[in-house]
Amino acid sequence: MNATAWDCRLSVQGDGKGLIGHAGAVLLRKSADQTGLTGALGGAFARLGTSPVWDRGVLLIQLAVAIALGARSMRQIALLSHHEHLFGAPPSDSTIRRALEPIGRDERLQRRIARARARVRRHVWDLIAATETGFPWPRVAGKTLTGWTVIDLDATLITAHSDKEGASATFKKGWGFHPLAAWCANTCECLAMLLREGSAGSNTATDHVRVLTEAIAQIPETFRAKIWIRLDAAGATHNLVDHMQGLTTTRRTVRFTVGWKITGTDEAAIAKLPATAWQAAVRQDGEVHAHAQVAELTHLDERAALWGVRLLVRRVRPSARDAGRLTDLEKKTGWKYAIIATNLGPRGLRGIAGSHQLAFIDAAHRDHAEVEDRVRTNKAMGLRNLPSKTWNVNVGWVLAANLAADLDAWTRLLGLHDDAGLARAEPQTLRYCLWHLPARLISHARRRTLKISATWPWKNAFLTCWQRLSTLPAPT
Repeated sequence: MNATAWDCRLSVQGDGKGLIGHAGAVLLRKSADQTGLTGALGGAFARLGTSPVWDRGVLLIQLAVAIALGARSMRQIALLSHHEHLFGAPPSDSTIRRALEPIGRDERLQRRIARARARVRRHVWDLIAATETGFPWPRVAGKTLTGWTVIDLDATLITAHSDKEGASATFKKGWGFHPLAAWCANTCECLAMLLREGSAGSNTATDHVRVLTEAIAQIPETFRAKIWIRLDAAGATHNLVDHMQGLTTTRRTVRFTVGWKITGTDEAAIAKLPATAWQAAVRQDGEVHAHAQVAELTHLDERAALWGVRLLVRRVRPSARDAGRLTDLEKKTGWKYAIIATNLGPRGLRGIAGSHQLAFIDAAHRDHAEVEDRVRTNKAMGLRNLPSKTWNVNVGWVLAANLAADLDAWTRLLGLHDDAGLARAEPQTLRYCLWHLPARLISHARRRTLKISATWPWKNAFLTCWQRLSTLPAPT
């Protein structure tokens, strides 16, 4: 049989009717409407005495859906033009630009939108907790941190390929923007993001405090009793550490781990550690790490008392990549060191056995590396490039990209929570399996039916997700 004969007597025509490409958009849009996000955003934009042709809530959700499907510019919302019989005609790129521009210049509008998102998030998290799999509590060193909400803060760079307002030289000698964001490790949502110029500092305490404050405000009160905050060394500033120290109240327990820039004082303390002080580190599955060790440094390092924190040091054998960056102490001892600061006391976390151990705290902080996955997935959903030359419009675009990330997370957690292959899938996987699924729209007896292929490998996942989203209770 000739393997290249598949196209024999095959022709291609462009006159098909009733066809719907990217049919997975109905799941994302259903998630937004059913959870109340569309209406809440529309209410945040409502102005006395004005009645825009386009409901701003619907417009933002349309844009967020297009971004989740893969749109990288406002013009590409035309991707949804063939969905006119489902959602109505999409707005033009100029209409989107006019809707996004006020977001960047009106701080009151930003606060209204944030409050609207927080109300909807409270409802969504209650729905997630009511699913068969329950709320996704984080796992660290083989232990489940039930009741703990984990916030990861990190900054990233967005390259600007043309002249744009606010773009400037970055610390990596590139050109673009340097946004700072906070992600929820439990749900993979982006809780808050601050767009900054490319020259913005990595360790600007005021920016960290602002983003952290906005992120905590997004967490529902019933999930705010226990919060764990994780940052890299950019967060090791006196103002931020003092701020985090003051977040614990009678109703809320806040613990943090933050990277630590090693100075000569720290190295002198490390050199004083006896061999018996070192303990084996553990991996995230709870197994002993064969090539890493941890030790308590607090009692030997005077900087710990000055900052009011506890210091832990980790050592590993340096790789070939580290050879040119080793200090004199590291060259002498043959180990590479890293220090973390924390306010977690020697008793650990109440109700979690073994959480007082150094290896557990070290593993909990190292799990912060997952934030790089969040950065990557957010860039895959609209943040790879900011599409406008105007700062205010780009601020609005960042919001739309975060809404897309929310819809992606909520759709998975509410409709695909028991599907191991899709529950934590990345954007490209979901696009391949569900979002870009083709379908046919049939109208009969005043009813519309969206038909997908009976042989599609992920047909059952699609249908189950739609059914679950359709039966979600309305927000109260």
